[in-house]
Amino acid sequence: MAPDQKRVAFFDVDNTILRGSSLFFLGRGMYQRGFFSKREISAFVLANLRYRMTGKENKEEIAKIQSAACEFIGGHNVKEIETIGLEIYDEFVSPALWQGTIEIANDHLSAGEEVWLVTATPIDMANLIAKRLGFTGALGTKAEVCDGKYTGKMIGNLLHGKEKAIAIRELAAEKNIDLSESFAYSDSHHDIPLLTAVGHPRAINPDTLLQIRAIRDNWPIHDFRRARWLSRSMGPIVGRLGAVAAFFSPRSGGRRPH
Repeated sequence: MAPDQKRVAFFDVDNTILRGSSLFFLGRGMYQRGFFSKREISAFVLANLRYRMTGKENKEEIAKIQSAACEFIGGHNVKEIETIGLEIYDEFVSPALWQGTIEIANDHLSAGEEVWLVTATPIDMANLIAKRLGFTGALGTKAEVCDGKYTGKMIGNLLHGKEKAIAIRELAAEKNIDLSESFAYSDSHHDIPLLTAVGHPRAINPDTLLQIRAIRDNWPIHDFRRARWLSRSMGPIVGRLGAVAAFFSPRSGGRRPH
């Protein structure tokens, strides 16, 4: 590594930094605060659930997620969502953090290395998580803003799959980062382009396909999951249906904003 170049650690967010989906937590928090009816939020929930249950990566599914990722905040004031995001972080995100992953990230910071989040979550939420955790910054999906409100449209593509690798290469060129000496951490085989874009890929709580790849290529594996479903086929379905039920559970003191 050249003397003026930096070594960076990149972390996926969902199921890597935290248990579950940051976008799901944001949607749930907004729903419980009266921002949406069940009918209005259902498209977002179903798109998120369907993708996570099937694991299919095709243009049609990605298009649905792209729409759901930003449409559900469309029309809302940026500052208002920022304030709510802080509440949602304390209520849902903070208790769901994988402490083992946070310790790894803090070790990088202690070594003088930057730590960046790389996630499909809207960039404002990603920045909030990075700031609260004391990380360097975040790369996320960019939502269009006009006159202080979200339009419900995206700028560019959903930061997913190959887009993550493109994003860190652009950041590396801008920040003089040596990717060959940098690290990347993820739980998902969809992030293999991200992992192979750096010299030190790592798997955290890996799904089956990523675990196979990590074992094949001798990538270090960190698994912080204490409990496993006895049935690998039914476990994920039961867990996600439970998450949907929790999503629509009432929150005391909730009110619909005017």
